Amino acid sequence: MESSDRVGRGRRALGPIGAFLPNSPGAPLPPAEVQRDAVGRLERAGYQAVWNNEGVGGKDGLIQLAMLLAATERMTFGTAIANIWARPPQTAHGAAALLADAYPGRFVLGLGVGYPFQATQVGRDFGRPLATLREDCEQMTAEQPMAQVPPLTYPRILAANGPKMLALAGEIADGALPTLVPPQYTANARQILGPDKILVIGLTVAVDEDPARAQAAARQFVSQVVGRPGSPYALNLTRLGYAGDEISAASDEVVDAIVPWGDPERVAAGIRQHLDAGADHVRLGTIAPGFQASLGALELLAPMLTAS
Repeated sequence: MESSDRVGRGRRALGPIGAFLPNSPGAPLPPAEVQRDAVGRLERAGYQAVWNNEGVGGKDGLIQLAMLLAATERMTFGTAIANIWARPPQTAHGAAALLADAYPGRFVLGLGVGYPFQATQVGRDFGRPLATLREDCEQMTAEQPMAQVPPLTYPRILAANGPKMLALAGEIADGALPTLVPPQYTANARQILGPDKILVIGLTVAVDEDPARAQAAARQFVSQVVGRPGSPYALNLTRLGYAGDEISAASDEVVDAIVPWGDPERVAAGIRQHLDAGADHVRLGTIAPGFQASLGALELLAPMLTAS
């Protein structure tokens, strides 16, 4: 299948808004029945797509999506991201191709290079991220002895925050998935990718009718995730002209730029800024205390998004 066909199918399948299946790093995964119930609720709320993630060890993200695809009727699922260290690239492609065959038009593979310690976990060399991810993508569909290689029929996008990774995504993949960025970044990313690639923006939002509480939750999140030393998200903000002390202190300007917060109407307006700036799809995560609370926040926000 040509890339232009995969891009078109991916855009139609994802629609403009998707939900990130709630998760907390280090927390136990909810039982399978709870996950199935959750995606059913999100589908009934009007979300067209749901995304999951994975690390190395623990759950297998592709098996998780097979379970959730079977539990829904129309919803599209994407990996954000499938970690390249979790399985050999040939196995990743075989699994993704099988999901695409079993559930036509309902699966998007997002790939990411992860972290050096994850490569070490599986006895591999992290190398240089650009070269590593390029080689991984090439190996996915390379000829193999004693095995048939399925065609690339599903959209394949790359986790990409820096300009070089965005350019690589535009060259070898069907699109890119940057995370925790302001609308200005989204506009720049669209220019780098060009019009013929899928641009998915990963946002985290704080939904609360109490503005002071919503802003405080957004600031705490930014301080912990973006303001920490070595954060790749901070590097993006620096490239856009934000001062280092503003980022580390999670200033109002920084928080407002990357985390839509407040009541559902205000949050929806912040999300639409990214669609107006050139995103095809916005993947939403929520700041909330636990799985069910995050799910409730997504349901609360849905009418403002599905009606727009």
